[in-house]
Amino acid sequence: MSNSKTDEFVVLVDSFDVELGVMEKLEAHKEGGTLHRAFSVFVFNPAGELLLQKRALSKYHSGGLLTNTCCSHPKPGELVKEAAIRRLNEEMGMMCELTEKFYFEYKAELDNDLTEWELDHVLVGVTDILPEINTDEVDSYLYMSIGDIKSEILKKPEMFTEWFKICFERVTLNI
Repeated sequence: MSNSKTDEFVVLVDSFDVELGVMEKLEAHKEGGTLHRAFSVFVFNPAGELLLQKRALSKYHSGGLLTNTCCSHPKPGELVKEAAIRRLNEEMGMMCELTEKFYFEYKAELDNDLTEWELDHVLVGVTDILPEINTDEVDSYLYMSIGDIKSEILKKPEMFTEWFKICFERVTLNI
């Protein structure tokens, strides 16, 4: 098995997060999508500003869009929180204590004829550590207040990932 991005696998689940099997990641995002486990990390600074990342242009979908601090899929056999900590370090070059707040199911049409159908576990953390981004994953980052993010989503929704727009409001109600 090679290490290319197309050879990564996601965990298929039902709406109650019961594991049903595994599928190659890109395959799970084609033809209407297949429900799989994912996570979204929201890291705030002590001032309450959210650390947003602008996805690298080279990403297989949603490149160049603003989104939450990091997000991905746990590997088969990997716990959600362990996967979130791993990816936060891989993408943003930082560590932070994370607390899972909730999970929810969503389905969204993406660019490149892909569909995101995920049971998304949302984890939140607070730190004053600045990121050291992995430019293969992240183009840039910025901190924004909740109010400014809400305003920008209303003015320019096309600048944000689909899952972020769905998840953001739920996060602000649960933090």
